[in-house]
Amino acid sequence: MIASGAFERLAETLRASAGLKAKADIGLAARRLGLSTSDAVPVGDDCAAIPQDDGFLLLALEGFMNQFVAGDPWFAGWCGVMVNVSDVAAMGGRPIAVVDAVWADGEAGAAPVLDGLRAASERFGVPVVGGHTNLACDRGQLSVAILGRAKRLLTSFDAKPGDRLVAAIDLRGRYREPFSNWEAATDAPAARLRGDLELLPRIAEDGLSVAAKDISQGGVVGTAAMFAEASGVGVEIELDAAPRPEGVALERWLTSFPSFGYLLAVAPADLDAVTARFAGRGIAAADIGAFGAGSRVTVRSGNQRETIWDFARSPLITARERASA
Repeated sequence: MIASGAFERLAETLRASAGLKAKADIGLAARRLGLSTSDAVPVGDDCAAIPQDDGFLLLALEGFMNQFVAGDPWFAGWCGVMVNVSDVAAMGGRPIAVVDAVWADGEAGAAPVLDGLRAASERFGVPVVGGHTNLACDRGQLSVAILGRAKRLLTSFDAKPGDRLVAAIDLRGRYREPFSNWEAATDAPAARLRGDLELLPRIAEDGLSVAAKDISQGGVVGTAAMFAEASGVGVEIELDAAPRPEGVALERWLTSFPSFGYLLAVAPADLDAVTARFAGRGIAAADIGAFGAGSRVTVRSGNQRETIWDFARSPLITARERASA
């Protein structure tokens, strides 16, 4: 259990998380574009899911911070593939191909980014099939888009009151300093990476969950907040139960971006089956809380509770309109 004063400080750190607050930009863009969850392709999920035949085409795109591309260009290129295949998996899908857009100051500036892209493409088995290149830019910039396909969806919109919140994270890694990226993929064999990603579509296809979300820059708590808001529910997170690497401070860990990390909404009856599938592949998975009625994101340690966000007072992404506060 976290000591009282430390718990209060941690709660304040989580409220002030830049990774969480940055997600509000999504809502601004969606409103400017005139998008909402009433559209045929709802806004607020890890991928756009477009119905096709007996399944769904999945489409997603990631853009990367300029300082990240400048500070670790090879890893930025690797992440261009990795975070996109993770978004597809979070939707219960399998990746088909990626395209990239690279800007750089000459060939030397582009080389490490492209090398990272190629390495990840080969390791994950997802081809780069095209893109855009500009070698006459004053800085390095990168965005990568992906196409995937799902037979049965996992979405951000279908967590229900009473569902348990499961966190599944690969702890076999280390920080990619100075950023809070928990890197557990670049030295993993291709067969392991591809097999681990297959867990999510299999869980969807076997009916063990209908709702999941990739743990992103908002960390465990920030991602849980986005998940709850999209589903129109509240969530309480048991911080002491969250899978965490040994020796890593909880404050940093809860705002970290793991290379393999997912949150799933799971019915209590399916909890053991879901966590066992991750454990069978050496991935830490635990029940870390529950979804419930209401609009609050709450963290708990022992008998201590703090509200991190209340969507009724301050919408985060406004990905889903609520029938009532």
